[in-house]
Amino acid sequence: MEYMLLVYMDEQAWAKLSDAEQQRAMEECGPHVQDLIARGKILGGAPLHPTSTAATVRVRDGKRLVTDGPFAETREQLGGYSLIDAKDLDEAIDIAGRLVGTGTWSTIEVRPVVQLKRVPSA
Repeated sequence: MEYMLLVYMDEQAWAKLSDAEQQRAMEECGPHVQDLIARGKILGGAPLHPTSTAATVRVRDGKRLVTDGPFAETREQLGGYSLIDAKDLDEAIDIAGRLVGTGTWSTIEVRPVVQLKRVPSA
């Protein structure tokens, strides 16, 4: 089953770290990530640019509204994602629990992905 791991973090706290500290934090999960790749558990993922580069799009009364930044003001921001293959929620939680920064500078939301039926192309 596919699970989305949504990584939330405090962008301001991350930005205050030196480049060396950021690099060291990212390297902490290297062996775990390499193991997941070798076992075919990681299907995709990437870090995201800061929320200052984001736009939020809504449609209200047939009109498109675009605002800068994320929709909600929160203490933590979505900083990246990973799409994984896990046999069940317990395995997905185990994988998330070994990723870098968990409990230190990030929070990971684990959510199952709904498998939509594909419509054949014409």
